[in-house]
Amino acid sequence: MADENTPDSPGDVRPAPAAPKPGAERAAVTSGEGAPVTPKPAVARAEGGEGAKPAPTKAPAGGGGHKPAAAAPPLPPDPPPPADVEQPAFVKALVAAFPDAGLQFSFWVGDWTVLVGVERLLDVARFLRDAPEALFDFCSDVTAIDWPARTERRFDVVYCLYSTRLRHRIRIKTHAGESHAVPSVTPVWPAANWLEREVFDMFGVRFSGHPDLRRILMPEDWQGHPQRKDYPLEGPGELILESPQEWLRLRQAVEESEIE
Repeated sequence: MADENTPDSPGDVRPAPAAPKPGAERAAVTSGEGAPVTPKPAVARAEGGEGAKPAPTKAPAGGGGHKPAAAAPPLPPDPPPPADVEQPAFVKALVAAFPDAGLQFSFWVGDWTVLVGVERLLDVARFLRDAPEALFDFCSDVTAIDWPARTERRFDVVYCLYSTRLRHRIRIKTHAGESHAVPSVTPVWPAANWLEREVFDMFGVRFSGHPDLRRILMPEDWQGHPQRKDYPLEGPGELILESPQEWLRLRQAVEESEIE
């Protein structure tokens, strides 16, 4: 019988056995019964070698992996009155006088706040001034809060009232937008004149029926309203200067050149 490795004829040449693949740790290992066992090839550790793990892919440059913009934070709710706090007489009288006005009340740090729609603002203001249970004869402050996330009516306009005779306080709050004018309360409390002008100057809230609605803190030709939350910290556009005196000097120079 011819050997398997012996060619049958001079022209019949069998190919030599293939060399073991690179990376194999050893040749065949013989088990206890003599059966040949082929070991598994070792994992190549060289970069790019056979069996190497793929390199982690990086996020493509140019915004492909940037995080989405965070959602706008929710607006803080007005805390409702606690169940164990009794409504004062002026709150009870207000509820009885305007049962269909949709009034909402909140209570915080000992003070009451009534939220009223713009269309009923003057009616509620006159009642709080004249009702014997209220007698709020002094408007001590008018201010505003800007909520840009509330796109339709982004401003809270707040009136702080005090009764000099009964010595109690209340706040009136109403919502206003950039295109929604708030009726002026100067016919009810004349002291609100300059206070509403400040809110107009700083926030851009317009007050219909105001006798002299114009800026009170910033120059008449100032751009924008500084206390809005979207107002640039560096100032308005081309007027970015660190020194207000320098800004005034440049403005005066422009005015003089126009006169010449």
